[in-house]
Amino acid sequence: MTTSRPESKDRIYRSPAGMAGGVLLLVIAGWLGIDALIAGQGRTPWQALAALILIVPLVCAFTLRPAVYANEDRLRVRNPFRVIVLPWSKVASLRSGYSNEVVDTSGTKYQLWAIPVSLRARKKVARQQARGATADGRGSRTPAFGRTAPAPAAPSRATTDQIMDDLRELSEARASEESAQGEVSVRWAYEVMVPAAAGAILLAILLAMG
Repeated sequence: MTTSRPESKDRIYRSPAGMAGGVLLLVIAGWLGIDALIAGQGRTPWQALAALILIVPLVCAFTLRPAVYANEDRLRVRNPFRVIVLPWSKVASLRSGYSNEVVDTSGTKYQLWAIPVSLRARKKVARQQARGATADGRGSRTPAFGRTAPAPAAPSRATTDQIMDDLRELSEARASEESAQGEVSVRWAYEVMVPAAAGAILLAILLAMG
């Protein structure tokens, strides 16, 4: 009798800045929309309702929804309008440029919305490393004791770059494992697309009616 291996726990990656921005946008949209629903006249409440039906799913899709889940068997990418599941055996590379993306063995690219590239963070790390190298060369003095103390170590990588390094390491280590075999699957996020499309259609009809 064989027992199935328990599925490993996911590592979950999200964008804190994106989530904070999404919450702020939802608060503003809700405040303006509810005010228009209560105080608006004529078709204004209906237009406000249609706008909310359109805007809320889109804001959630681009800010709160994106996430990357990684375990020992596969990489699951939840983007605004799609969910992509890639067994590690199907991951050809994980690339970092102006955006982070995963490329499968067929050459198809998928952007990792939840792990955005921050050029500002890269420049900050580079400056800290440069200052650290200078401090290592001359040391720093502690006024109370007059001794030379080592400079604090600067981070070697920006946070999102380090995440991509970790994912590459996991992919290389697990690609040949039996549990990491399979096919790439892509599912469209109809739970986002359908409400947004309905809100857009309703809003267009109301605006056309004047």
